[in-house]
Amino acid sequence: MANKVLLAYGICDGLFVLMGIFMLSFSVIVQNIQNEVPENGRQAARNLLYQRFPLTAGIVNAVMIFITFVVTLPGIITPARIWLKLGGYMVTICAMFSMIIGLYLWILTLKTREDFAPIFAAQPNNIKGLMQTTFNCCGYFNSTSPPFERDAVCPSPAAAALMRGCATPITAFANVFIDNIFTAVFGMVGIDAVFIVATACLLKERKERERFRHIDSKTNALGRF
Repeated sequence: MANKVLLAYGICDGLFVLMGIFMLSFSVIVQNIQNEVPENGRQAARNLLYQRFPLTAGIVNAVMIFITFVVTLPGIITPARIWLKLGGYMVTICAMFSMIIGLYLWILTLKTREDFAPIFAAQPNNIKGLMQTTFNCCGYFNSTSPPFERDAVCPSPAAAALMRGCATPITAFANVFIDNIFTAVFGMVGIDAVFIVATACLLKERKERERFRHIDSKTNALGRF
């Protein structure tokens, strides 16, 4: 039974550090591509969304995960419970950090339509044109708010007035895109929770073994008299 508990703890520890690698890789890669020149409207909208992500917080959280992983290793190798307790506290902090990041991303989806309007208006005409072409729309809320960019989809004010604004399709795209990311972050929090439970189980198992060891030592001592 003890080996199974330790094995479960080791598996959770491995998944925990893998999530840290995933978060660090994602944050670093996104930081490198968020300002690249887009080739289509979806890429343009994606990059603008990336620029609102808490990437620095993600990197800090990943570093904390790696430090926590190192702290948990003595808990696996040695019978001392202090390392398990310290690791459990640190995993809890990492879980709370990840939860905050996930909640921040979720809140973004609640305000995407309104918050993206000034971002859209501030873009160069070519970026607006890419998004209008890809999402088949003119302007943001409508063709005049903000004013549309002339292109194949919106060749004239009369034609643009008949088209929908870009707010609805961009919001739909952004919500699905961000939903997938914050769901992954909440999944990481779930792994952290399982890891905390595994830590508690291993602590309990080692405490019981220590208690039985003390009982055996007392029994042996009494047997000598």
